[in-house]
Amino acid sequence: MLARRLIPCLDIRDGRTVKGVNFVGLRDAGDPVELAVRYAAEGADEVVFLDITATVEKRQTVTDLALRVGRALDIPFTVGGGIASVEDAASVLGAGADKVAVNSSAVARPALVRELAEAFGSQAVVLSVDAKRTGHTASGWTVMTRGGRTDTGRDALAWLAEAQDAGAGEILLTSVDADGTQAGFDTALLAAARPRVRVPLIASGGAGSPEHFAEVFAAGLADAALAASLFHYGTLALPDLKAYLAARAIPVRPC
Repeated sequence: MLARRLIPCLDIRDGRTVKGVNFVGLRDAGDPVELAVRYAAEGADEVVFLDITATVEKRQTVTDLALRVGRALDIPFTVGGGIASVEDAASVLGAGADKVAVNSSAVARPALVRELAEAFGSQAVVLSVDAKRTGHTASGWTVMTRGGRTDTGRDALAWLAEAQDAGAGEILLTSVDADGTQAGFDTALLAAARPRVRVPLIASGGAGSPEHFAEVFAAGLADAALAASLFHYGTLALPDLKAYLAARAIPVRPC
């Protein structure tokens, strides 16, 4: 069995790391580069940076952040937020990022996923999906965009399959309902998505304890798990989490 990846996520606003609950009530969590370096030293497998206001404020993802991170980090990292074209992605990847994540721009123009995959390879393209349980779609989950502000009316699970077929090499699936609650990953959402996803699936939203990670990994619901608040505010250290999972025969890379 492949090692399960543990991925700290840093939501960026105005150059700072922030975190809230259900995408609102944001509070400062520190300098993103300093946090990323700390996580790398503690054994993070990758780091994800999402500029959560880039699309809302009609800005491109700040390439200088990717440059700063690339100079300081020796593990893979993904940058997302405001990437709407091959040129945007080339700027971020050229600055040192290993992957780009696309969300709102891909929903608005699905051809973007294929364009990015053709230009850089599927391995460099992460589809980030913010899903909310609404009951308004066939699956029951709807794609939300613009930092969880806009209900697109698009079926979240159908969108996963469509983007995967277009060339997305990885899926970052965030539950808007669970986000920041630390009450556990949305296992119902992950269980519904898993049969439709053949590329690596990253669980996001709701992690609050080692048991939550063990639950999704042991059930085969995700290939990787992402968390923010849990790590940012010292609730759980990565070495402790890896030790907990290893003790339960869940394969993880050593710190």
